[in-house]
Amino acid sequence: MTRLLLLAPYIGLLWVPFYNFEEPQLFGFPFFYWYQLAWVPLTSLLTYFVYRSVRHDG
Repeated sequence: MTRLLLLAPYIGLLWVPFYNFEEPQLFGFPFFYWYQLAWVPLTSLLTYFVYRSVRHDG
């Protein structure tokens, strides 16, 4: 069941019109860029969490 968490980055970045905006800005970066960049560490954390939860399934 936790493997479904790996779909979150895919779904969160799939539909570009959802985040194709300039506002709100974060440290001068338009929303379009920082939204995508925020998914990089978030995806890493999700991957780690899923790996830890299913590595003993066998």
